[in-house]
Amino acid sequence: MSDLLERIQRRLIDEPRLADADPAELARVVREEAGVISDLDVLDVLRRLRDDVTGAGRLERLLALDGVTDVLVNGPGEIWFDRGSGLEQATLTFSSAGDVRRLATRLAAACGRRLDDAQPFVDGRLSRPDGSVVRVHAVLGPPSRTDTLISLRVLRQARTRLPDLVAAGALSAEVADLLRGMIAAHRSFLVVGGTGTGKTTMLSALLAEVAPYERIVCIEDTAELDPSHPHVVGLTTRAANAEGAGRITMSQLLVQALRMRPDRVVVGEIRGAEVVDLLTALNTGHDGGAGTLHANSSAEIPARMEALAALGGLDRATLHSQLSAAVHLALVMKRGTDGRRRLHQIAQLEGNPVEATVLWESGQAVSDRVRAAMTGERP
Repeated sequence: MSDLLERIQRRLIDEPRLADADPAELARVVREEAGVISDLDVLDVLRRLRDDVTGAGRLERLLALDGVTDVLVNGPGEIWFDRGSGLEQATLTFSSAGDVRRLATRLAAACGRRLDDAQPFVDGRLSRPDGSVVRVHAVLGPPSRTDTLISLRVLRQARTRLPDLVAAGALSAEVADLLRGMIAAHRSFLVVGGTGTGKTTMLSALLAEVAPYERIVCIEDTAELDPSHPHVVGLTTRAANAEGAGRITMSQLLVQALRMRPDRVVVGEIRGAEVVDLLTALNTGHDGGAGTLHANSSAEIPARMEALAALGGLDRATLHSQLSAAVHLALVMKRGTDGRRRLHQIAQLEGNPVEATVLWESGQAVSDRVRAAMTGERP
């Protein structure tokens, strides 16, 4: 089958008129190249041809599944996907290792990237017709010890609101009211957690609670935040082109954001030297800012911020001084063994050096002391 597909693809290249051919014409070409072939096999060849030139190829049917977040290809016969309850192995397979490599190369090209033996790994993003973005990562072998590896992460714009999270069991109605008080008091906060724990969803839901007369400027690597708020503007980074020019960084966008009369400055994910610019912004009158941070617990936040600040040339003492004044609270998201994402902890960042003090944990009642800490009032 692979040899047949290659012959047909070469013919499509050699005969440009076939690029706009209807299915009947393409079926005729298939029969000419294959000789004796059944109608079912013709349909199968046409489907594979379509997969080879559009979207994510045969992985499209997995990306179309309701709630899917990840599709992982470990080789031609091993494909996994996640739709919220852990990884599941798909019955779908590729015909050969060459098919996987061709798809990876085509996806890289669609992202404006290069993938070949000289550049054997790639990271890029594809916009899809439904408004979602797919992050594409691929590694050829070698350095992959086996076959070409493809990892697709579906990044859908988050428009969830707090009542939706309450209905989904991510938090209680009592805690939702607590978080509304935090937003109203213009307390700056971080949403932290591991990969896939729902950080962006929680942040978007909280931004929807910001007063409608306030202007929110969101800065992201990929446009995921889309809160239900009447005045949100977004800025996104840009990678360098094939010539190595044109890169736009988070730090550059933060500088631009401060000139846009923001009431709230939000960084979709803090992952590098831009933490220095964010802390500077939050310490110069932009209260109520927010961002997400990869950390598995509240106790890890100070060390994680130290490491990122070092990338921006900020020493430990200065980082803790700025962090103590700029960020008040941290919301810790966890993903349970059942695949459900929940608010696990609320912590207060205080002291110099900064330490994270847990105010509330999942399952606990909300005390007056916690309410006071969340709003900055005296108990």
